[in-house]
Amino acid sequence: MIIARVIGTVVATRKHENLVGSKIQVIQPLDPRTEEPQGGTLVAIDAVGAGVGERVFVVQGSGARKAVDDDGCPVDATIIGIIDELNVQ
Repeated sequence: MIIARVIGTVVATRKHENLVGSKIQVIQPLDPRTEEPQGGTLVAIDAVGAGVGERVFVVQGSGARKAVDDDGCPVDATIIGIIDELNVQ
């Protein structure tokens, strides 16, 4: 899993049939200690209703497909939680 911040939304009127009805977000991975941006942005399916500016945790790969309960869905990243508090020692 990775920690990220939602920085935008995606509107796509045409998309794969398995993605119809899915909320799609733009996320920026974060360094968990500093919360500074780390690496490039990603596009992720939002399974929890996160909003722009919120910190989230994200699964990628086969875990992302399982999170949307569809192994045939063309998804590489899924938001599976909204972070209320983050403490790193």
